[in-house]
Amino acid sequence: MSSAKVFGFLPVSHFYRNGRATAFGRAFSRFWAWWASLGLPPRRQVGLKVRGRRTGRIHTVAAVIVQRADAQYLVSMLGECEWVKNVRAARGQVEIVSGRRRRARLEEAPIPVRAPIIKEFLRLAPGARPHIGLGKSATLADCDRVSADFPVFRIVYEDAPLNPRAPF
Repeated sequence: MSSAKVFGFLPVSHFYRNGRATAFGRAFSRFWAWWASLGLPPRRQVGLKVRGRRTGRIHTVAAVIVQRADAQYLVSMLGECEWVKNVRAARGQVEIVSGRRRRARLEEAPIPVRAPIIKEFLRLAPGARPHIGLGKSATLADCDRVSADFPVFRIVYEDAPLNPRAPF
């Protein structure tokens, strides 16, 4: 995967080495989480806030929302990464931030329903393609083949108004 490019010109190795983010990758991720949280284009990108399972601190990552007829979904382009482990430890309790904050619960989608969601994710998030190992022309069968390795979460928004100062 070291020859794969992000944005068509940056090698994935600039962002991740040995399964961990580089300093450049962490800085880039912080920038995009900040940008997405502001609600700036592209609007399909949001800030995902989740409480850390070890520290208890709130972590924010950028995520792309996949809209399907039935619901909205988040896909982990890095597979079993830290935010996924934190979401599971938090029993799915998160905040979705895109100009405004919304409390939500993430429910893990079963493997058999992930393929079309991953296919749409690949169309919407070109930077994810090298991480997943599939291109924009990936078929449903290709997406089905990798679906067990890339967690997908259905977003269930909670209706309660949020206190803008409360972390959750």
